[in-house]
Amino acid sequence: MTVRTAELLMAITMAAFSIYLMVKSYELPIGWVQDEGPGGGAWPFWLSAILLISCLGILVNWLRKHGPIASSTKVYIEAHVLMEVLAVAIALIVTVGLFSFIGIYGALPLFLIFYLRFLGKHTWRLTATLAVLIPVVIFYFFEITLKIILPKGLTEPLFIPLYKIFF
Repeated sequence: MTVRTAELLMAITMAAFSIYLMVKSYELPIGWVQDEGPGGGAWPFWLSAILLISCLGILVNWLRKHGPIASSTKVYIEAHVLMEVLAVAIALIVTVGLFSFIGIYGALPLFLIFYLRFLGKHTWRLTATLAVLIPVVIFYFFEITLKIILPKGLTEPLFIPLYKIFF
């Protein structure tokens, strides 16, 4: 795929998305509401309209082959880069799938180990430090500070002592 083709596909995708957002925003008032101000759909509707106009400008430039991107025949993404992106995407899907089984605090360290050590080629010391530290920080931020309980799956019994301490 060339840069030119990627630009066309992205402009069409973003235009369709902006039309969708405009339609959904129109379910709420998009104009000025007397004694209240802008309606609930005003900002999303008008920002989506601006996005749509921008996409139409990109399409016009693409048709005219005006500008370096609209006329570029360079390869958009190298095959090896695409494989790395796919590896991360698949790892993220697997990680989210594991949330209900081993919880966020079990799946997140596994993802971090895969990403940092095997894809990023970082040292085991850095990998282990971050794989332990990040879930701990997330636990304290969400569960203790914000009181937002995240899924724990099979690891739930391990958190009972912590709940007794903090709640």
